Amino acid sequence: MKAVRFHEYGGIDVLRVAEVARPVPGPGQVLVEVRAAGIQPGETMIRQGARHGRWPATFPSGQGTDLAGVVVETGPEVRGVAVGDEVIGFTHERASHAEFVVVEDVRLTPRPKGLSWEVAGSLAVAGTTAYAAVFAVDLEPGDTVVVSGAAGGVGSLAVQLARRRGATVIGLASERNHAWLAGHGVTPIEYGSGVAERIRQVSGGRVDAFIDTFGEGYVELAIELGVRPERIDTIRDWAAAARVGARTDGEGSAACAVVVGELARLAARGQLEVPIARTYPLERVRDAFRELERRHTHGKIVLKP
Repeated sequence: MKAVRFHEYGGIDVLRVAEVARPVPGPGQVLVEVRAAGIQPGETMIRQGARHGRWPATFPSGQGTDLAGVVVETGPEVRGVAVGDEVIGFTHERASHAEFVVVEDVRLTPRPKGLSWEVAGSLAVAGTTAYAAVFAVDLEPGDTVVVSGAAGGVGSLAVQLARRRGATVIGLASERNHAWLAGHGVTPIEYGSGVAERIRQVSGGRVDAFIDTFGEGYVELAIELGVRPERIDTIRDWAAAARVGARTDGEGSAACAVVVGELARLAARGQLEVPIARTYPLERVRDAFRELERRHTHGKIVLKP
């Protein structure tokens, strides 16, 4: 089968699409033919070696966590999944950017009827990260929450989940994404110089919570706005969180098939939009990450083997 591999830390040029042995499922595992798999900013940092202390790579390394596809083989002792099932799931083995992937049965949930492969295959990481971040800041009806990177893969879901909790949501994003945010009940604000004053103006000076999906100073901004550290959550700036006592709940805090299934059902019913920025064939994985690393996409970028 074809699968993405890299043999050393580095830039986009270290990525290869290689011919590798098709994996065989073991006990409690199934083999999924991948129809779509999202890509993540965290995969860029792992490939570059920027997170070696936290997530070291073993070479040659694969990559990819999100996946959606069709079960083509099952190992012994598998429960609740059968050959032919259309599934959504995730793997922690850095392996879903491939034509086939082995997945534990407990990390899979059925693909709801009508949910596109692109949305299904990009839902697990961004969805569970957004879910965990919204839960972490303990939103209640009437709260005001600011979300940085509000039009990105995680941010675009976090603002919708926060609205479902009854919060007033202020989304920081480039102007080209303001119409989408406003259409989802979010107050959009341009990021950059003067952002603190713009937030104070539209919030009436009261901000109860802050979800940071971007990093680069937003934890400090939340403190400047008077948000209590326990109601700040960042998925990028762990050093700043440690300094001030903010939370760092992300994908790992809610990575389970139950949450993925709940989000998938919301998306299938049209109650949660998962924006798809663009899809690429597996062979163009470098182009996909080149676009991702510009950090201005609206929604998810998806590989389709």
